Amino acid sequence: MKHIILKSFFGVAMLSLVGLSSCTKKINDAYLNPNAPVVVPIETLLPGVIGGFTAFNSANGTNYGVQQDDILLGRYIQYWGSTAAGENYGSMGGTINSDNTGAIWAAVYYGHGQNVNRIIEWGTEQQKWDFVGVAQAIRAWDWLELTNQYGDAILKQAFNTSLQQFLYDTQPEFYDSCRAMCFRALANLDRTDGNVNPTNLAASDFYFLKGDKSKWKKFVYGILARSYNDLSSKALYNTNNYADSVIKYANLSITSNDDNAYATFSGITSSNGVNSYFGTTRSNIGTIRQGAYIADLLSGANPDVFTGVTDPRAWYLLSENNNGTFKGVYPWLGMTQYLSGATPTADYPKNFWRNPAVNATTGIPDSAKYVYSNTSPWPMMTASEMQFTLAEAAYHKGDMATAYAAYVNGISLNFDMLTTTYNFNMPTAHLITPAMKANYMANPAVIPATASALTLSQIMLQKYIALYGWGTHQTWVDMRKYHYSTDLDPVTNKSVYTNFITPPTSPINYLISTNNGKLVYRCRPRYNSEYLYNIPELTRIGALNNDYNTYECWFSQP
Repeated sequence: MKHIILKSFFGVAMLSLVGLSSCTKKINDAYLNPNAPVVVPIETLLPGVIGGFTAFNSANGTNYGVQQDDILLGRYIQYWGSTAAGENYGSMGGTINSDNTGAIWAAVYYGHGQNVNRIIEWGTEQQKWDFVGVAQAIRAWDWLELTNQYGDAILKQAFNTSLQQFLYDTQPEFYDSCRAMCFRALANLDRTDGNVNPTNLAASDFYFLKGDKSKWKKFVYGILARSYNDLSSKALYNTNNYADSVIKYANLSITSNDDNAYATFSGITSSNGVNSYFGTTRSNIGTIRQGAYIADLLSGANPDVFTGVTDPRAWYLLSENNNGTFKGVYPWLGMTQYLSGATPTADYPKNFWRNPAVNATTGIPDSAKYVYSNTSPWPMMTASEMQFTLAEAAYHKGDMATAYAAYVNGISLNFDMLTTTYNFNMPTAHLITPAMKANYMANPAVIPATASALTLSQIMLQKYIALYGWGTHQTWVDMRKYHYSTDLDPVTNKSVYTNFITPPTSPINYLISTNNGKLVYRCRPRYNSEYLYNIPELTRIGALNNDYNTYECWFSQP
């Protein structure tokens, strides 16, 4: 990782001026010392760091962030699948010699990396506490996202530029560091002294929270809520009363769609850097199609949950087929096998850019919906997510009244987010009206008549729907902590993710052979740094083993 860290600073050598006398100063002004670090305005560092949340093209990283990895990880949770049959990632597999699923690793250590460090360091020196708090919030997000995707990773030695090889730290250490960074961020975001300047922060943070410190604090509280709720399958969740922490921080986090945390894109040119990675200009998702699981949930075809209920959100979230219905595919089969199984061609779903051709990789201009257009806001955290997080925690605590209220509110907020933020390119006949929303929410198959009848499956599957398309990383955390189709709902005695079908191994083994019949529970460290030099440490943690990607992470273990 040394070459990553040394280039992290926008790929530019950072210089500093050292004036020992007026004469020396003049010489130094004319001939800068290339070996000394120079302080640049931290206002110029933050925009690129913000872009690193998604897949920003800039000098501090290209295609690093959640969006690139989402395309692959979305197969594991069956948000979507590739048109190609038997591709490794749709088969719940992985390889050692590829940077696939390495985008978050690169975002944390390279795209954010030293840039975040310098904002904290220089911002502290300059008493720009608002920038310091924002940078610490980003670092807290980094640590949680990183460890949930990769398990063990580099923490204590992460930015030690004197090292050529780095020791890995454990998930509990990352969780602790994430929370500690959250509390530092909150303390600095509360400060109004020194050189705090709302105008400067708003300009640098134009494409995320626009410098609104109250929104940044809610974002931080949401990270804390996630960090406790991600551990709901562990024994310490109950022994340490973590449900109370989840409820506390979810209530302090985003509770209104007005405060949703969106990464945004200007789209002012055809440049990759100003358009979403999921948009038509960058042309990255033309070959994927929606999964059968989400299509069944939204069309009422799941036999155990929301059965027979037509969800009006389907027209916002999914692509219909030429029959005007919603069908999806199993990622390990691909489109070729999907069609060869006597599926009518007219049932084949359009791609996310509205192209109905079977093997289409391009889009219909200006017709993409939801998060699939060039300038669609990309949610990083929403009020709806926080409500379902609260509902899950209250359910585990046995507080059914709180769980029920949060569950209802989560559904309502998701409807409202779609109708206010993602109403573009929608067929007029399928625009959600207040009556449509009310009818859906009055259906007892969706919202039971009493709090005592609410199930864990209902909570998690409404959250699955609300995070569809953008919340891939968090949904993968949720699915792994309930072990895909294994853990049971205590009321129904069926899988929490009921009727979620994992790739069969008989009579045909659709899992890649190196998985040894097991599902994926983590990603490998990024090949293009770790596997090229950090072999002793990879050997110690087992990352050279073919089935390392199936090793369960600490957060989902009992």
